[in-house]
Amino acid sequence: MASPLQVDSARLWQTLNEFATLGATAGGGVTRLALSDEDRRGRDLLATWAREAGFSCEVDRLGNMLMRRAGSNPHLAPVLTGSHGDSQPLGGNYDGIYGVLAGLEALRTLNDRGISTERDLILVNWTNEEGARFAPAMLASGVWTGVFSEAYALAREDRDGISVGQALAAIGYQGQRPAAAIPLHACYELHIEQGPLLEAEGTDIGVVHAAMGQRWYEINLTGFAAHAGTTPMDLRRDALCAFAELTLAVEAIGRRFAPDGRATVGSVQATPNSRNVVPSAVFCTVEFRHPETAALVAMEAALIEALNGLLARSIDVAWERIFDYAPVDFDKHCIARIEQATRELGYSQRRMVSGAGHDACYVNRVAPTAMIFIPCEKGISHNEAENITPQWAERGANVLLNTLLLAANEK
Repeated sequence: MASPLQVDSARLWQTLNEFATLGATAGGGVTRLALSDEDRRGRDLLATWAREAGFSCEVDRLGNMLMRRAGSNPHLAPVLTGSHGDSQPLGGNYDGIYGVLAGLEALRTLNDRGISTERDLILVNWTNEEGARFAPAMLASGVWTGVFSEAYALAREDRDGISVGQALAAIGYQGQRPAAAIPLHACYELHIEQGPLLEAEGTDIGVVHAAMGQRWYEINLTGFAAHAGTTPMDLRRDALCAFAELTLAVEAIGRRFAPDGRATVGSVQATPNSRNVVPSAVFCTVEFRHPETAALVAMEAALIEALNGLLARSIDVAWERIFDYAPVDFDKHCIARIEQATRELGYSQRRMVSGAGHDACYVNRVAPTAMIFIPCEKGISHNEAENITPQWAERGANVLLNTLLLAANEK
């Protein structure tokens, strides 16, 4: 049996470092929000690299970039790989973009070796995976897989009232191709773990067989603004105190559904936000995650109970679930190819569940899909301190390359 292929690890690492200059922060990370000028520059660079390698590059109406390396049989369904290039504010250098650039490196390596595949290979850069600028997350892959309509996605606005459609036009990345799925033979997304297990165990590769479900909520608490010095405590309708009670309730819900449950209050805005005015209103977000749908339903019921409890404070409560997707089980054949490639490369591996959401979770609805994880230092992600080693990057890319070859040469 021929030895497994190996990527050019130095070229991969140089590519990652060059891309990290786009939106670089003083703390060593990046801020490259979806459809920002930093994102535009990243897209331009990625498109340049793809075309230099001889790949076509198409952009759909949500800005998803589809870069194709032609196979020998265009009538066969292609194999898709990739991730996303947008980041969190003050985020890390590898979340998302590692999967895109490792996919690019895999395709470049096939060029270097003069290897043709039966099926086309498509490298994708998804728009607005993070949901940091435009909610919800995985917006464009959600449109591509039929979860959201194009009209809904294009109308989503950031905090400044700029819509996705306006932002796409501003950076020149609103294509004409419909943002709709095409038949795929398989899809693979390579990503950093964003958790501590692989590094702690000394395991090279995580074979992701499932992903947690998520539910996101937006909540408005309305009280009454009043003078902080003249209003007695028993006459106050303090929205911020109600929020504090809600936050502790959300934490308790997460602990009640441990060890698999996750519950987070991630964003809060108080009004009027003055030191000597009793707060009249609070907007906040709540997020639940769990690998079981029944648990997510129970967590939501507990949230509603906590919100109803705030009525005793004479607080008006309005809430909306803005994002909901069920736990994911990935395709067994895709998983088997990853495990075969990892074994043949001689790397250690373990099966695992992803606690984070990924575009692959939506693609799994329309095509056989699985994910590959590599370690990240101390499990840190969504943080400027996020880090991986060149060896981890190389091993993940090698697994991806050989997995893609297995899938793309199936007739």
